[in-house]
Amino acid sequence: MTEQVVAYTPLEVAIPPVPTQEIFNELQWRTLLALADTVIPAIGNPSGPKIRGAKRVTQAEYDAAFKDLTAKIPGPDPKALAKEYLEESASSNPQFRDGIQRLFANFVHEEGRNGISFILSALNTRAGSLILTGSMTSIQNQPLSVRENIFRGWETSRLPPLRSVYRALQGIFKRTWTTFSPTLCPVIGFPRVPVHGNAEEGFPYTFLQFPPGDEPEIIETDVVIVGSGCGAGVAAKNLAEAGHKVIVVEKSYQYSSRHFPMGFNEGLNSLFESGAATSTDDGCMGIFAGSTWGGGGTVNWSASLQTQGYVRQEWANAGLPFFTSFEYQKALDRVCERMGVSAEHQDHNAQNRMLLEGSRKLGYSARPVPQNTGGHPHYCGHCTMGCHSTGKKGPTESWLADAANAGATFVEGFRADKVLFNEKNGGRVASGVEGTWTSRDSYLGLSSEGAIKRKVIIKAKKVVVSCGSLQSPLLLLRSGLKNSQIGRNLYLHPVIVAGAVFDEDFRSWEGACLTTVVNDFENLDGKGHGVKIETVTMLPPAFLPAFGWKDGLEFKQFVAKLPRMAGFITLTKDRNPGRVYPDPSDGRCRVDYTVSSFDRKNMIEAIAASAKIAYVSGAREFHTSCREIPPFIRPANVDVNDPEGTNNPIFQAWLEELRRKTVSPERTVFACAHQMGSCRMGKSPRSSVVDADGQVWGTQGLYVMDASVFPSASGVNPMVTNMAITDWTSRGLAKELEKEKSQGTPVARL
Repeated sequence: MTEQVVAYTPLEVAIPPVPTQEIFNELQWRTLLALADTVIPAIGNPSGPKIRGAKRVTQAEYDAAFKDLTAKIPGPDPKALAKEYLEESASSNPQFRDGIQRLFANFVHEEGRNGISFILSALNTRAGSLILTGSMTSIQNQPLSVRENIFRGWETSRLPPLRSVYRALQGIFKRTWTTFSPTLCPVIGFPRVPVHGNAEEGFPYTFLQFPPGDEPEIIETDVVIVGSGCGAGVAAKNLAEAGHKVIVVEKSYQYSSRHFPMGFNEGLNSLFESGAATSTDDGCMGIFAGSTWGGGGTVNWSASLQTQGYVRQEWANAGLPFFTSFEYQKALDRVCERMGVSAEHQDHNAQNRMLLEGSRKLGYSARPVPQNTGGHPHYCGHCTMGCHSTGKKGPTESWLADAANAGATFVEGFRADKVLFNEKNGGRVASGVEGTWTSRDSYLGLSSEGAIKRKVIIKAKKVVVSCGSLQSPLLLLRSGLKNSQIGRNLYLHPVIVAGAVFDEDFRSWEGACLTTVVNDFENLDGKGHGVKIETVTMLPPAFLPAFGWKDGLEFKQFVAKLPRMAGFITLTKDRNPGRVYPDPSDGRCRVDYTVSSFDRKNMIEAIAASAKIAYVSGAREFHTSCREIPPFIRPANVDVNDPEGTNNPIFQAWLEELRRKTVSPERTVFACAHQMGSCRMGKSPRSSVVDADGQVWGTQGLYVMDASVFPSASGVNPMVTNMAITDWTSRGLAKELEKEKSQGTPVARL
């Protein structure tokens, strides 16, 4: 393997010190870290010096693992690195405990913290230990082999709290270790930054600043837009270019392209909602939502698919004829043209070439996915942590920049508390937004230490809520709106993650990560519900924690295969929605959603198809994020160019076993990067939150312009659909403002 050359060093992203509040007492910490070292143990050479607390393996097991690692590790001294990697445990790195502390202190809701704390305390009582482990000996005092058996047994325990704790902890341990491990990236040859593509300067944004003061700062404008993501950016551009005064407020902070791509820890904490630790209440799905300047458009993978005809017809049949109009198509084309969306100029990476060629061999209709990269190739394997090249033309490199050039004003660090209303003729008329502004500090505002905090009231003729499907409904609820539909009809495009292991290196983090899609399974019920097969980002903390754990050695061996893996996701147009609601203790976002049996059945078909694509492409192994589904391991005597192809009886037997599975949520890690529908558009307040113009039912001057207005799941990556709907509704709002101005409504001032 050729040595990778780092072309540049991103600017440092300082994150606040680890919170000092007590989350667990020291006895609970000892128990928690003992469990962590069960999942990620030290593994020593049986013939070498003894390592306290290490997992015991036979000499043959150790030698086989060591030989396999040293054969694949890049660099000058693979033997020393393999030894260090095997001997590393979760707790041997102080950053691991710090990462757990930060996660629980900042991002886990009170109910979740209390649940884990209760189990950790119970494990340190004789009675609790007996019930939970079958022994009165505390689990941290048990040999590692006993801890492994106990922890593994919790996955299928008859006690629901233990099953929940197993799901939560093994996921947290794997994510935290893959984020902080000092040996993982060197072992797999993962570079700190992309090895191709130059760092470029992005648009030079400026933001309003406010002096200290006890009284609220009051400013006025025509339109205030809450949020800066894909919907907000389009709205800001259209309204500002129409000559209206626009203020865009964002609760997070802006980072320049020189900060990108961030490191794993910095990126997860700085660019994602709740540190990318949001999960559904059942604990079965991780939810990734952008929370930074540019929103999800800053961290997505450039996929730019237009709304498909059958989805447009579904929405038109629901009383929204705009979606089958030529005007909607013009909106789709307009937003794609601005971002230079194209399927030309693509240089597919190894995993995308595999998906195309494997699909061709099976007769599937795989096709390229257009990218919002200005009509140019884009090397975006790290773009989940921000785009250093500015080649991805998301909100920060297109819509928001256009808005700035048209005179829009921006405020970062503004957390909107509520929408303000005036009463007029017995109705509620939006009159602005009230919130708290926090200036940047030495951690760009993330800690609030030494920062200026100021209550700010923005008076506006029109208010546009564009906080995303997780936060827009919560802002409406905090503002006193009572429509029972607010927060409901949440669609998440749930995915199962799969990984195929090959003989050769794929290095799937190189190149553009999502440039192909298989559409054959997108309409399995004849009503538009089904699954698309796509590729996935291969950043270690985003991909590896989804997969199951059996024991520490097996997991470390699996992780080390990442350079030879290709990743798949089963992007599901879910039929059965959930809801968003505020946590009763602190108001943070909670998500009530369980993947339905209907949608899980559709996923099985896509998993089977993904496995077939991998098999005919020569994969040696095929793993999924469902622990019910055993991995397929190609027998050593079955050639990768097996002439039987998928008719091989061993592979067929595995497929038959796969189709007998239910994909139980409790034994599956689902993931979600698309949130839609929690303020859906419709023809009546009895079934929706906004009307066909995006205006909130029962109000005047209050609009929602983001993916939360989708009537149902889009079935494709939602960015372009979001932008096109907003393009239409914001142009309509601009005309409404122009009409009001012509009738003598006073012009706003700043």
